[in-house]
Amino acid sequence: MGFPALTKPMPTLQLKTMTSVPEPMSHAAPAPHSVDVHPHRQGLWLVGIFKLCKVIFFTAVGVGALNLLHKDLGDLAARLVSWAHDYAHLDAEGNFASFLMERSELITHHQLRRGALFAFLYAGLCLVEAVGLLMEKRWAEYFTVTLTALALPWETYELVDRFAWYKVGLTLVNIVVLLYLLWVLKKKGITEGENSE
Repeated sequence: MGFPALTKPMPTLQLKTMTSVPEPMSHAAPAPHSVDVHPHRQGLWLVGIFKLCKVIFFTAVGVGALNLLHKDLGDLAARLVSWAHDYAHLDAEGNFASFLMERSELITHHQLRRGALFAFLYAGLCLVEAVGLLMEKRWAEYFTVTLTALALPWETYELVDRFAWYKVGLTLVNIVVLLYLLWVLKKKGITEGENSE
């Protein structure tokens, strides 16, 4: 049995020639929905991601503090020192080991609960900042500027009271975030002022 013969002819391709010259494109402003209303989007996203990292860190600190509530911190510190001695070749009688053992005996359950509460509260504030900045909300920019500016005196005091390089880094990052957001808000104010005239 063979295939049935094709009864329809194949379509032919017809080309049309242009008889007129196309009109030049107009130089009108693009439609309002295509204009990038927020030219600082990448910077705000970067700050928002930084704030989300703080949410993750402080939530982990809070959960860790709650997990330590009903544990013997002295025993936990001794096991950590033993592990550090076996695997990291840390001197079990050295400064770090004795510091860790002494401090673990001073921490109370009340301090752990309070630390967890503050960690969760701070993580919540950072979450509000992060979500607002990622959604490009103006209130979030003001909220972040206010909280960061209010925290700087305390961070400076902590830095002077007990110097540590990581504190220097965190304080510098917060200063950069503050200056950047102030610059963004100033630019937006100038741009909105020009648009309203």
